[in-house]
Amino acid sequence: MIEPHAPAPPGAPPSWTSPARLPVRPGTGRFLVLACVFVCAACGLVYELELVAFASYLIGDSVTQASVVLSVMVFAMGIGSLGAKRLRCHAAAGFGAVESALALVGGCSAMALYAVFAWTAGWGGVWAAGPRCLLVAFSLAIGLLVGAEVPLLMELIQRIRRQDAGGAVADLFAADYVGALVGGLAFPFLLLPFLGQLTGALLTGTVNVVAGGALVLGLFRRDLGRRAHWTLLLTGLAVLGVLASAAALAGDFERAARRAVYGTDVRVAVRTDVQEVVLAGGTRGRPLDLFLDGRLRVDGRDERRYHEALVHPALSGPHARVLILGGGDGLAAREVLRHRDVRRLDLVELDPGLVQLARHDPGLAAVNAHALADPRVRVTTADALGWLRRTRGRAYDVVISDLPDPGITASTKLYSQEFYGLARRVLAPGGRLVVHAGPVTTRPRAYWTVAATLRAAGYGVRPYRVPGHDSGFAAGPDRSTGASRAPHDWGFLLAAPGRTPPPLRLGAWRPRTLDQARLTADARAAERTRVDGLPASTLVHPRY
Repeated sequence: MIEPHAPAPPGAPPSWTSPARLPVRPGTGRFLVLACVFVCAACGLVYELELVAFASYLIGDSVTQASVVLSVMVFAMGIGSLGAKRLRCHAAAGFGAVESALALVGGCSAMALYAVFAWTAGWGGVWAAGPRCLLVAFSLAIGLLVGAEVPLLMELIQRIRRQDAGGAVADLFAADYVGALVGGLAFPFLLLPFLGQLTGALLTGTVNVVAGGALVLGLFRRDLGRRAHWTLLLTGLAVLGVLASAAALAGDFERAARRAVYGTDVRVAVRTDVQEVVLAGGTRGRPLDLFLDGRLRVDGRDERRYHEALVHPALSGPHARVLILGGGDGLAAREVLRHRDVRRLDLVELDPGLVQLARHDPGLAAVNAHALADPRVRVTTADALGWLRRTRGRAYDVVISDLPDPGITASTKLYSQEFYGLARRVLAPGGRLVVHAGPVTTRPRAYWTVAATLRAAGYGVRPYRVPGHDSGFAAGPDRSTGASRAPHDWGFLLAAPGRTPPPLRLGAWRPRTLDQARLTADARAAERTRVDGLPASTLVHPRY
């Protein structure tokens, strides 16, 4: 049984062991504390998801970045909980200070990460690791502060009315987990689409500091001395001022950072329901670059050689009915429609926003020769894998897989044995499938793994590749991975059902094909790493 505490004498500083002197009834006070737990938990999870999303967008490999953020934050939460034990005798003041610090660090984390990435990651050397180091630092700091919240809130709720530890923990964790659910749902469905990452994080910080300040300065104000009261009030107002100023400048900051990342020719930057789409150049004779979620998908200087190499070898045989999986930019469709005997072209694209830009943006529509306006083209908005699962019948002479790079974690399902097995069901007898399988020179193991997957799905495979231009250091966020000055290349796999690889015929768009005895050292290195016993790849040089 817990003995009642004697009231403190008049004028004595409040003791952390005495019941709190609240301006409301104890039941109302407990409700307000649990409501603050709910809000703080929601804000904490938003910070966590915002770090994961920003790291995946800027640095890539969502699985790795999510693992780093989550593991560091959980570790730091444990350390923060231990450290908060020293603040229990000043629980109200400690909680107010923690919330102010968390609101400032969490609210400004997205803007700080973007700034470091935009203005220092391209310098190379040790600076290239700056975004990763800052990501770990923010994960650690936010985890420490979030971990410190629970012991302090436990002390505050016990100050209102003492109860058994199990009941108090159950109440606190119930509010905490429900708040985490709300924050986890609010981030992708409300904050991200309507406010964006920068403004969404700043608004979350504002809610965080207001909730913490209202609880401490309102409900537990009698636990604070005059100096602590004014210090917390002025600190909270200063944090609100910083967050409000950052929110007012977020638009200008994002435009400046985007120009630093993508160059000065950015014309369009929109977030669709699926991804962020950035178009740079494309007017007044400037080459058009297309970035999807920060990754350069179309390089205006040599996109034509990529799409010609992707499309024309596959269309060397019958090609009256063609299916393109992906390719919402319309550039692969442009090459298909250069064959006048194509009667029907179906295009399955996940992002309707990209299709709209391909149809109506003057730069992109000019580059794709208004291919999506051709009456032979039918566009379906759907996930390629889901669409193949629902489709029956051998309807297509050619299937073109113009999908994100296999090195991106989110796209691995589109390079699976199931995916290629489903694509085989829609191929007409004698049909062909062509796949972009990533660069052979820099990622040979990924390239040959895709080839092995095709063979396991029942295809005969003909590998080939084309070199790209020497583009120096890559533009856009991909530069953080350490771009090479060596000429990049694109690897393709032409496949047909059965064991016999299809012939590599290039028709009217015939490039110069090197003899296999003259393969480069890079091609030999790729051949040594193959996992499926394919013959040496055919090296194809573009015709111009």
